Formats: sequence, C-alpha cells, structure tokens
Amino acid sequence: MQANSEFSGEPVPSGNAPIAIELSDASVTFGRGDRAVPALSKTTLHVSEGEFVALVGPSGCGKSTILRLVSGLVQPTTGVVIVGGREVAARAMRVGMAFQNPTMLPWMTIERNIMLPLKIVEPFRSQFRKLRKTEFRDKANALLEQVGLKGFGGRFPWQLSGGMLQRANLCRALIHEPRLLLLDEPFGALDQFTREELWSILQGLWMTHKPTVLLVTHDLREAGFLASRICVMSARPGRILDDSHVGFARPRTVAMTFEPDFVALNQKLRAMIVDARSAVQEGAA
Repeated sequence: MQANSEFSGEPVPSGNAPIAIELSDASVTFGRGDRAVPALSKTTLHVSEGEFVALVGPSGCGKSTILRLVSGLVQPTTGVVIVGGREVAARAMRVGMAFQNPTMLPWMTIERNIMLPLKIVEPFRSQFRKLRKTEFRDKANALLEQVGLKGFGGRFPWQLSGGMLQRANLCRALIHEPRLLLLDEPFGALDQFTREELWSILQGLWMTHKPTVLLVTHDLREAGFLASRICVMSARPGRILDDSHVGFARPRTVAMTFEPDFVALNQKLRAMIVDARSAVQEGAA
C-alpha cells in the first residue's frame, strides 16, 4: 500500500528493494466447524529489508498472529508467508524475538542469558565451546554497554529491575545478528518513563544494526517514535486498514512526541482504531 501523504516523509521503498517479509492473502482460523474462530482475514503485507514496521490496533485484532506467522509458530490457513525469499517453514532468515516478559533463566548470569542464542543458532553454535569465554563474551558485554548496562553481565536476573531486564532482553535478541527482529509489546509492562528511555535505546540499536523489525504495540506514541511505517488493523478478524510511512527525522526524541505533527498522527491513528471498533460493534448488534 502507498503511504497516506498527510504523514509521509520517507520515500516509498523502490521496487528493487529486497523484501524481507511477504504475506500474500494470508489468513488464520483457529479450530474447525462450529468452533472455528477467524483470527486474521486475508492479509497482504510487504516489508523491505531494514524497515521498522509497527502493527497497531485493538486487542484481538491479529497483530500477534502476524508475528507468529512470520516466526513460523503458526501456519496460515490460506495464503503464503515468505520470509527472506523462502516460505517461512524453511527458516531462511535468522530471527530475534523479544516479548513483554524477558523470561531470563534465573540460575544464569545476565551475560550467559544473553549468549544463549549463540549456543543454539548456527554458525555460532559450532563455535560456542571455543569462543564462549572470549569473543562471544566480549560480544555480549559490548551489547550491554550499548544499552547502558556495562558491568552488569555478572549479575543474576533477580538482581536487576524490570527495565534493566528488558534492556538485557534486547541484547539477547540481537546477539546472533538477526536479519529480522520480532517484538511483541516488549515494553508493555514497564512504567512510562522507563518505556520512553527504552524507546531511545531500541531506536539506537536499530540505527546501528539495521535489522528488519516488526513491532506489535498498543502504544500509539511508541509506534510513532520507533517505526518507519505504521499498519493499523481492524478488530477481529483482523485486516490492515491503513499502511502509512512515518517521516519524522531521526534520531527522534521524546520531546518530539508532544509536537503538533506527532500529536496529529496519534489522533489520526486513534480515530481509525475507534471507528473500526465501532463498526464491528454495530455489526454485531
């Protein structure tokens, strides 16, 4: 889809740009017969390599279902999901994930928790035993320094605050150099000030490493701050109502989120979501 010109500032990716994610008429229905629950209507979505795309919409609209389709955790009922040029089941692309709960292993230090993907994912897995105490440990601590946790690698998860754990969680999601980063409400459990601080940290990590990012969030300010594109979804069964580029200059600041153009973007997004919810409620009445 083309961006809405009212809020466009970045050029639409050229047809020659490599496509990282491609959903073609992909739908998901859970269950069968009378118990069938349609979670996602036929959806088409293209995300170019290096883009940061946010999915917003009401609860239960299929945002997380799209993430699960892209990660291969859910198979489409209809349509095709292509990731890195191949069907998602082929796992052609290294993927990093971060969710609302960091799920660190409590008996391991932060450093060792962060290195876990290196123990699992090739080509790092075959080198793990040899490099875990040298190059890989240095890699983990370099990421910790980037997110403001220098010197905390030897601590245990229970010794860190929620915000610190989520920073470490981002490090773990990035340590194996994923080309695709999937984020499902990663800051939803944090207070507003910590959340805003982590927006800046995630923005910096994205600008440095440039993975393709797909973010699910209910926070419209978060979407506007982080994303280069925002897709607004309807209530269940979800579909994409609007796909717009976000043209605010980078690096973005929290102060920018209170400026008139940014507030107008939030109001536009909110109005679309409210209208979509109202239409569903009227249809059900």
